[in-house]
Amino acid sequence: MDINLSKAQYSEMYKEASKGTKWWVTIPKAFLFGGLICVIGQSLMDMYLYLGLSKDNASMSVSITLIFLSALLTGLGWYDRIAKHAGAGTLVPITGFANSVAAPALEFKTEGYILGLGAKIFIISGPVILYGTLASVLYGLIYYLFLR
Repeated sequence: MDINLSKAQYSEMYKEASKGTKWWVTIPKAFLFGGLICVIGQSLMDMYLYLGLSKDNASMSVSITLIFLSALLTGLGWYDRIAKHAGAGTLVPITGFANSVAAPALEFKTEGYILGLGAKIFIISGPVILYGTLASVLYGLIYYLFLR
């Protein structure tokens, strides 16, 4: 493989690799799949309330169920197939976070439980946790100092 590329060759490779998506297709699909996840969550909430759980316990049970289903679908290899079509519709809800933890766990388990799974399980979700925590501290400080 020739690493010395001319600007024209590099430009051609760049154009080929960065073809745009059809946003008029991907955005509605993401909306529909994300909405479907929300409908499933609301159905679970109604079911848990019907079974006699308090609102707080039913809410917690919905989160646990969606996380479990997402991890299960990731383990079976189905989540990636769904996400390929659904895009951000599967990445934004809690199911996407569960997938971002389960996927590296499956990928790096062959490297061992300590240096593989243990060290790399939060490789994708770690930045989300870090920046989410930092943002909440910053928002809390702004609220405390200026808005209370």
